[in-house]
Amino acid sequence: MTKKNFVFLVLTVVGGLLFSLGMCMCLVPEWNAFKPGVVVTALGAVALLAIALVRWIMAGKPVAHINWNKAGKVAYCVAALLVLGAGMAMIMAFEGLMIPGMLVGIVGIVLALGMIPVFKGLK
Repeated sequence: MTKKNFVFLVLTVVGGLLFSLGMCMCLVPEWNAFKPGVVVTALGAVALLAIALVRWIMAGKPVAHINWNKAGKVAYCVAALLVLGAGMAMIMAFEGLMIPGMLVGIVGIVLALGMIPVFKGLK
């Protein structure tokens, strides 16, 4: 394993741990650490994005041209899965939000099913 790959591996693990710890801080009510969890999650996400950018630069690859069609599809997928995840979080982490969480989850499932025609198309 090259030194470059080892450094990338270590930094990616640290970013992933920050992200996952922040998510746990947000979703485990016994910890009572929602706001710090949001900050730690954001730091983990920024670290992972920065690591990917540094890796791209270190590889000496040219600047990529943005394909707006693919970027829109990815944005749709992210939004659909965030809605689905929000519904699950409402059910599991917050008391009294069972029915609204189920409704948000159903909307998320419908949006997730919409990914099939977005990527494959209908024939």
